[in-house]
Amino acid sequence: MKSLYRIAWLMVIGVFSLSPAVNSNSDSVLGQDTDVTGQQEQDAESTDDEKPKVPDPVDIYMGRRVAQTMHFTGAEWLIRDEREREERCSLMLANLGIKPGMNICDMGCGNGFYSLQMAQLTGKNGYVVGVDVQPEMLGYLRERMEGQGVDNVIPILGSFHDPRLPPNMIDLILLVDVYHEFSHPEQMLAAMRRSLKPDGLIVMVEYRAEDKSVPIKPLHKMSKKQVNKELTANGFKLVKEFDGLPWQHMMFFGKDGDGESAAAKDPQQ
Repeated sequence: MKSLYRIAWLMVIGVFSLSPAVNSNSDSVLGQDTDVTGQQEQDAESTDDEKPKVPDPVDIYMGRRVAQTMHFTGAEWLIRDEREREERCSLMLANLGIKPGMNICDMGCGNGFYSLQMAQLTGKNGYVVGVDVQPEMLGYLRERMEGQGVDNVIPILGSFHDPRLPPNMIDLILLVDVYHEFSHPEQMLAAMRRSLKPDGLIVMVEYRAEDKSVPIKPLHKMSKKQVNKELTANGFKLVKEFDGLPWQHMMFFGKDGDGESAAAKDPQQ
C-alpha cells in the first residue's frame, strides 16, 4: 500500500501545481461535423528565471502531423453505446494481460471508460492511475468512480510534457487513441519510460492508417510503421502485437535495454 499512498501524494501535487491546458483548434475524430473544439493552451512559461523552461510543442514529429487534443465537451463520445461493436473494447481488454495486483496507467484516460474496467481486473491489491490534461475530464472520471463504487483509480492532472508519474512503479501503460495527440511526444515517452518497471510495457492502441475503411479522420490514425519508428527512436522495442481488433492496431512495447529516449539526451528536459 506504500506505493498507493505515494501515487496519491503525486496526485495532489499535480492537481494543485499545474495550470490546466488543452491544445487549440481540436478536430473531430470521426469524419462528421461533431463540435469538439479545443481551448487555447495557456502559456506555461514564466518570467521567473528560477522556474524550469517548458519545452516547445511540435506540430510535426518524424514526418507525422500531430493532432489536436479532443476537447472535454466530446467526452460522451468515449462512452457511446456503439463503441463495443465498433472497436471490440472487451477483446482489447482481454488481450492486455492484466493480472490482479498490477499497477496500471491509463494515459489520456478521459472520463474513465477504460480506467474503471481495468480497476476491476487489477483488483483491490492493484490500482489504476488515470492521467489527463483536462481537469473537466478528471471530474467526469471521479463522478463515474463514485457512481460505481470504485476506489482503486487515482486521477492525476498531467501536463502536455509531463504525466506526473513516479519512477519504476508502473507495470502497464495503456494509450488508446491518444499518443497521436501528444504535442511533446519525446518528453512524454521519456517520462513514461522512467515510470515503468524493468519489465513494464506500453500498449499503443491507434486507429489503422493503412485501412481506408476505418471511419476516422486521417489525422487521428497511425500506421504500424510510424508507431514503431517513433517508439524505437525513444528507447522502446516492439515485443508483441494483437491484430484482432476491427479498427485499431494494438502494439506492445518494452524498454530497449540498449536504447535511450531522445528527450533524455536533451539537457533542458
